[in-house]
Amino acid sequence: MAKVIEIYNKALSVAKEFGITSNDIRILLAHEQGYKEPIDVLFHQDDEVKDEFLFDAEFELLKNGKPVEYIINEARFLQRAIYVDENVLIPRMETEELVAKITEKITSYYDPRNYLVCADIGTGSGAIALSLSRFFKNWIMYASDISPKALEVAKKNFETYSANIETLEGPSLKPYIEKEMKLDIIVSNPPYILNKEEVQDSVKNYEPETALYLDKKHSVYEEIFRDVHLVKKGGLFMAFEIGYDLKEYLEDLMKKYLTDYEYEFVDDIDGRLRFLFVNLN
Repeated sequence: MAKVIEIYNKALSVAKEFGITSNDIRILLAHEQGYKEPIDVLFHQDDEVKDEFLFDAEFELLKNGKPVEYIINEARFLQRAIYVDENVLIPRMETEELVAKITEKITSYYDPRNYLVCADIGTGSGAIALSLSRFFKNWIMYASDISPKALEVAKKNFETYSANIETLEGPSLKPYIEKEMKLDIIVSNPPYILNKEEVQDSVKNYEPETALYLDKKHSVYEEIFRDVHLVKKGGLFMAFEIGYDLKEYLEDLMKKYLTDYEYEFVDDIDGRLRFLFVNLN
């Protein structure tokens, strides 16, 4: 049988031609070998590969542009393994930043130890809701999505980590309004891409379009701002992941629908406009 280092170097020799990173190869090998972390591939170079034919087949998928996370049905989010498939977006570092920013900013508005009601709208894999329920154990968490298939993925992740998070099906705030719920916190990473030409082929070809592209005629941002007064019981804090080119659009929406509010746009770690935080008094 071939050794791990042999298979790794063989894959690496053609990786650049197909735009495959060395980390993608390590992720794939680590998953098939049962290693805890991708870097472990380099520490177990002399191990025999368990199933060379399986690796070759999955490497072909990589060469065809399929994201490694969809091949192994797993993505890392804040040091946790999250189940993903092609019904949900692959959670990314920017969304990890969104969660981190919420943990920093929430203390300006609430005592986060309280029993606050939080809604993750457009939950997808459930990564945001799962992480917030981990950091704020007293929060009453809800996760909603318009896609029933996405909700099945989220439920799978909630069950894996024994997270007490209720899921609701429906667009934007509609399922919360129908249940006459009152919220303290709204979090959302909605579709926000305006220019499809900026999207990588691996994203364009495999990730769900409905979770990627902003349709201003059916904008989650607009629907939330329009209807938020129906779920507001007092102060309400909202946190959004946004596109870099949406600042003016979002300011216009807030002026149109909100009263007695304050807001802040925040860049991500790469200095690109990425987040919007809004507090309703």
